[in-house]
This record gives sequence, structure tokens and C-alpha cells, in this order.
Amino acid sequence: MDCYTANWNPLGDSAFYRKYELYSMDWDLKEELRDCLVAAAPYGGPIALLRNPWRKEKPASARPVLEIYSASGVPLASLLWKSGPVVSLGWSAEEELLCVQEDGVVLVYGLHGDFRRHFSMGNEVLQNRVLDARIFHTEFGSGVAILTGAHRFTLSANVGDLKLRRMPEVPGLQSAPSCWTALCQDRVAHILLAVGPDLYLLDHAACSAVTPPGLAPGVSSFLQMAVSFTYRHLALFTDTGYIWMGTASLKEKLCEFNCNIRAPPKQMVWCSRPRSKEKAVVVAWERRLMVVGDAPESIQFVLDEDSYLVPELDGVRVFSRSTHEFLHEVPVASEEIFKIASMAPGALLLEAQKEYEKESQKADEYLREIQELGQLPQAVQQCIEAAGHEHWPDMQKSLLRAASFGKCFLDRFPPDSFVRMCQDLRVLNAVRDYHIGIPLTYSQYKQLTIQVLLDRLVLRRLYPLAIQICEYLRLPEVQGVSRILAHWACYKVQQKDVSDEDVARAINQKLGDTPGVSYSDIAARAYGCGRTELAIKLLEYEPRSGEQVPLLLKMKRSKLALSKAIESGDTDLVFTVLLHLKNELNRGDFFMTLRNQPMALSLYRQFCKHQELETLKDLYNQDDNHQELGSFHIRASYAAEERIEGRVAALQTAADAFYKAKNEFAAKATEDQMRLLRLQRRLEDELGGRFLDLSLHDTVTTLILSGQNKRAEQLARDFRIPDKSFPTGSGG
Repeated sequence: MDCYTANWNPLGDSAFYRKYELYSMDWDLKEELRDCLVAAAPYGGPIALLRNPWRKEKPASARPVLEIYSASGVPLASLLWKSGPVVSLGWSAEEELLCVQEDGVVLVYGLHGDFRRHFSMGNEVLQNRVLDARIFHTEFGSGVAILTGAHRFTLSANVGDLKLRRMPEVPGLQSAPSCWTALCQDRVAHILLAVGPDLYLLDHAACSAVTPPGLAPGVSSFLQMAVSFTYRHLALFTDTGYIWMGTASLKEKLCEFNCNIRAPPKQMVWCSRPRSKEKAVVVAWERRLMVVGDAPESIQFVLDEDSYLVPELDGVRVFSRSTHEFLHEVPVASEEIFKIASMAPGALLLEAQKEYEKESQKADEYLREIQELGQLPQAVQQCIEAAGHEHWPDMQKSLLRAASFGKCFLDRFPPDSFVRMCQDLRVLNAVRDYHIGIPLTYSQYKQLTIQVLLDRLVLRRLYPLAIQICEYLRLPEVQGVSRILAHWACYKVQQKDVSDEDVARAINQKLGDTPGVSYSDIAARAYGCGRTELAIKLLEYEPRSGEQVPLLLKMKRSKLALSKAIESGDTDLVFTVLLHLKNELNRGDFFMTLRNQPMALSLYRQFCKHQELETLKDLYNQDDNHQELGSFHIRASYAAEERIEGRVAALQTAADAFYKAKNEFAAKATEDQMRLLRLQRRLEDELGGRFLDLSLHDTVTTLILSGQNKRAEQLARDFRIPDKSFPTGSGG
């Protein structure tokens, strides 16, 4: 135990800090970190270096190179920088690299150096150029804050939904502030800057002078400021060598420390653990690292090489050319178990388990002591919790063995926490591996969630490991394996050195009918990569026609889309394709396409009967369908024409169509109707009354009732009404 705590350093009486190595870095850096722009993503994220940046004191002799590494130093991407001068680098919450150029354009790159998009921070920034920039994170996303050459600030709180805000002017500001940072208070982004001995807080409406409470006198300038990982606390380094620590609202002072060094530090970041009462700040100079807090003494480390600090949720990562280390406050459970002469239940249980392995009777003595105090459940829980905070698997196993040993003497200890910790540690140890290079702590893992971790493995194209984790944790397929396989397939379609058939076959063999996988989404990615034929092949595996058809239409494969829609039997889908075809093709080609698809033609006719009668007539003409054409003109004579001449003309056209269709009965009936219409008009003119549109029988009846027996008899003879059908009236 004494050896285990050798790297523990006390800060005051209530907290210990330790620094241990995560990786021995094997990257081949040809320049010092100080000569590069550096950006490292939190939660064990990647590191970006832009070699040979545009420096006034050291002009670049060649084009700079942008390089991206994992946290263990494994190269992920390298590309020659061909764009403009870069002022700042930073990682978004989605692990996209944001490169802020001097002209205000922000270029966005993926983890593997693939260009994603770009956006501009506005014309004012373009005109005045960028002096400095910060990438920060809020609950809404990742933001960018810009300091221009006119000493004005512009920011966007979410680069995913770009809304630029020009911050108010600072009165009398003639030069760049000595230091500044972005704050997030009450869901709003602010800018805090230092001008000489004064601090100013900029929000969207005003510039306010602020004063840190309890600040030591004699300050003439602020040299550095740092915001905590959660944006709740603020640290200020003054030219007097004092470090002021308080709330980010500048309403409460936590402590103040005199480090007796007046030289401005290279970096200053917060180092605090969630739910810990201790607050500490890590300050780095060229060859010195100092941890300060609410204690009269500090912790100091010697830096053998140029180093860079990365603030984390529960500590600070420190990397250099040769090593990558983690500095953090020792968690309470670990402190109680491992500190010298500890009599905590967890410490006794760990000793009991070790003595048990030695087959020593002391194991029983330790165990009885814990049981007499009724602290065995607490001891088991302490060992489980401490195991989660240990980085080395051997110590994790030792603590978990102790917890398992203690559980054997408890009747009703719920196993969930023990099982869950074993699962979590197995996942963490897998992703901490040098070749994976994601050194997550247990606290970071819980904050990040397993779904985000899987997304990050997918982003690194570590599909087999992601699938193994899903299967090990027994995640639902839709959330786990299916989702990862879909991402793998989307990556597979981008491999243009493999033929379309081979890619489609490989994807289908791997995915099969996996639930939750959409072949149409994969096909859409293939189409976006310019591989239309591959997209069509992939759509053949898509069982849902409703997903196939829209993409086929987008790819301008409308005839194939029509076939798929017809196969589905979904009339709404067929109508969608038909309307698309109608707008895409000329009239003749459209009708020819319909002739080859009887079901589509039938549905379109139904549509035209209600919406486009003229188109329906053209369809009948195109098909030489004289029978339907005749019926169409008969309906038209009643629906559209009011003048008798127009109706008769329409009926004549119908009769001609029926003759062409060799339907003499319909033709004769139509001609009889024409004769009846003319007669009815004549009767109305001569006798008055209403005759038009009456049936033949009703016309005769009306004549009889009007006393026009002779006319009725003549009408019966003209239209050959049988005697037994001839109506009789009271006026006869």
C-alpha cells in the first residue's frame, strides 16, 4: 500500500492528487509542441497539430502540415494545408476539427482529415481579420468566439446552427486584451476580457465592468484566465503572481494563492472532480507544473519537455513528445482504501481478501472486525467504487476480488452494481488500449454514455470493437449492432477501388435482414458519393418500397421507381411516381410509359376522371380506345355544355366514336338521343314548359298531359315505342 500511494501528493489536509502515465507516445514529432498550433478534444479525444504555422517570428519555409493523432499518438490523418493562414484550432463536441482562418472562414474536418464543410464568421471579421479565436462548448453545441483586428468580438454559440452575434464595443479599447475567454451563464454565451487592471463582461446587449470580490491589491494586469470544464468556476492569474479562484459569475471568491511567479504561464486549466468540494487549478510554465487550491502549499512537478494541458471533467491530461499522463484528485473511495494506516471498511476487506489468498487466519480477523461494525455492505461498495477509478487492470481485479469475497458473507447484497462495474471496466480497458487510444476515466465514461462512446468508435472506423461491445453489453440491435453495421456499410460504399457488385454483395452478406438497418439510407450515401449503379443494386435489398421509390426518383430512375411502386401495390406510391413522371417527361413519352404499365394506366385514368378530363381524352385518343372515347363525349355533353348545339355536337362526336368502335347499338342510341334533344328544344319553343333532358317516356307523358295527343302519337311512331309501353293520360 505504501508503494501504491508513492505518487500521491497532498494539497492541504483534505485532498490528494496523483499523476500517472496513460501512454508512452510513439508519434514522430519533428518539431516542438510550442512551434505548432495544438488542439486536443476532451473525453480522451484526438490531438490535432498544425506544423509550421504562420508565425511572425518564425516564417514557414514550406506548406504547413495538419496532422491528427489518437490520444496514444497513433496517426489518424495527415494532410498538406493548402488554405489560408490559421489562427486557432479546436474540436467540436462531435469530434470535428474546426480550423479558424485569419479571414474569418472556419474549415471543418473529420477525424480522418476528410473535409466536411466551411462557414464564415461574417464580413466584418473578413475586413478586420482575426487576431485570436476560441472554440468553446455549451449545452446547445460547440461555439466559436472571434477577436478581430478592430478589437471587436463576434461569436456563434452553435456552429451547427450558425447565428452570428456581434458583441458590444469595449469603451476605450485600443489594443488587444491581455487575456479573454468565453463564458456560458444562464444558457447564454458571454465574453470576459481583461484590459489592464479592469475586467469587462460582454453579453448580447451591453458591456459591463466587473470586479472579482476579494482580489489582492496591487494588480495592474491580468495575464491568464481559465474557466472550469462545467463553466461554473473562473481562475485569474495576475501580474503580482496571485491566482484568484471563484465562481464564473464573479460574485463569490473561493480562494486566492500566491505562487510567487510573475511570469505569464503558458496554460492554466481547472482540475476538479465532480461532486468534490476541493477546487484546484493547474498552471504550466516552460518547465514547471503547479497545482494550487485552497491550501497554503502547492504541488509542483518538473516538466522535462514542452507539454500541453487538456482539461477534462475530472482532471487534466498532460502530454508531451514522449508521454501522455493524467493528473487528478484521488477519489474518496480510493483514498479511504489505500491511504496509509487506513481502517476504512474497504481497506480492511482488501486486506482480508489478500490474507485469504495466503491462507492466513488473519483474513477471518479482518472480516470479523468489519462484520462487528456492521460495515460489510459499505466495504463491498467501497471496493467496487474504487475499482472503477483505477486505471491499471491488475488493481481493478484486486479490488473486485475483494468485493466478490465480501459479497459471499452477505445474504442480500444486490449484485447489480458489481456486475455493472465489471462490464464497464471491461469496456473501458478495451478502449484504453494503445491501438484504440481513448483514455476515458470511469466518470467521463458515465457522463459520455455508452451510445456516444459507440459513436466515437464508429467515427474511428473501429467497427469490430464496437460490435463486440454491443454484443457483450447485450444492447438492443437497433441501438447497437444494427446501427454500427449501417455505419460500416455507409463507409464501405465510399471505397471506390472496389466494384459495385462486390460492394453490394459484401454489404448484403454482412447485413442480411438485420432489423433496424435501412438499405435505402446506405443507397442514399452511395448516390451521394456518385455511385448511382451501386445505389440501385443496394435498393434491390430494401424490402420497403416506400423507401426505395423516393430515392429512385431522386436518382432520376423514374421508370424503375414506377415498377417498384406497382410491385408494392400501394396506390398512393404509384400516384406519387406518376405525378413525378408527368412533370419530368414530355406528354408523348409519358403516355408511352403508361401503355407499358396497365395498372399505372388504370390508376392514372381514375385520377384524370376526377382531376384532368382533357388528359383523359388524350389518353383514349393515344390508345385508339373509341369505345371509352365515345363514353367520354357523352359525359362531356351533359357535364360541360349548356347550349343545345354544343351538346348535340358532343353527342355526334360520341356517335362517330362508337361507329369506329363497331358498337352500332351505342351509336344508334346516341343518334336517337340527338334527335330527342332537338325535338325537345322545338317543343319548348312552340309549347313552352320544360321538356329538355326528359326521358322519351316522360316526354310523351308530358305531351299527353298537356293535351298534345297527336304530337305524342307522332313521337311514339318516330321512336318506335311499342303500344303496350305507350302511356295513357287523363287528357286523351
